[in-house]
Amino acid sequence: MIVSVASGKGGTGKTSVAVNMALSIGNVQLLDCDVEESNAHLFLNPKISQTQAVTVSVPIVNEKLCDRCGECAGFCQYNALFIGSDKVLVFPDLCHSCGGCALVCPKEAISEDQHKIGTLKLGSAGGLELVYGELEVGEPMAVPVIKEVKRRIEKGKNVILDSPPGTSCPVIQTVKDSDFCILVTEPTPFGLHDLKIMIQVLESMRIPFGVVINRAGVGDNRVYEYCEEKGIPILLEIPYERRIAELYSRGIPFSQEMPEWKIKLQALFTTVRKFVNK
Repeated sequence: MIVSVASGKGGTGKTSVAVNMALSIGNVQLLDCDVEESNAHLFLNPKISQTQAVTVSVPIVNEKLCDRCGECAGFCQYNALFIGSDKVLVFPDLCHSCGGCALVCPKEAISEDQHKIGTLKLGSAGGLELVYGELEVGEPMAVPVIKEVKRRIEKGKNVILDSPPGTSCPVIQTVKDSDFCILVTEPTPFGLHDLKIMIQVLESMRIPFGVVINRAGVGDNRVYEYCEEKGIPILLEIPYERRIAELYSRGIPFSQEMPEWKIKLQALFTTVRKFVNK
């Protein structure tokens, strides 16, 4: 079963939920897909067993063969190539690695080279397998790194995906093909606003979902009222509690120091499985 943990906004505690749930159920793969700011490893201190560069294909133009006809630039929808009077300029940051420019070049003047955009890391912490990616500073596209992280999913194993914040392309790529999505929110106006947007995304993707309310006890009741009105299951509430915050600030998963929460998070995963098997 593949369970993604997402949120319409940052700072709701989705990484905390993903890490603590993974530790509580054990024998699971945890994939941190927030490659622009991966942080699950900070709570797990894993032993890294493998590091691999993530690369994408970018065009290289052979100026001796090129007659600057403009077919490649005309084909590219992302303006990754510019035909100058005496040179073709390639902008790797804009390239989406489709290979179309090489296909349409009548002179076969375009080949491909590999451009590093990130790093994939694999490790373990106890019985937990961790996979995460790190996007290179300045690189604009996180999706290829997320795809590489998700390629490490083992079939037949329980998998938890920690999604990036928001509702943009990296989030879509992360939650895609999930059996269920846990939406972590907070009972505040901002939390409700972004929760609604994420729900629209999941409904359009036809991914079943439920809500975990973190920092319960702050804000107002509008998140609860919205979920009741829409028939959205509230799977778990995590209170606004000083002990949990203290452990988080020290990089310690609260389920390890508060055994009652290990039981609750195991129950959360069991509840999710029941929704998936309906």
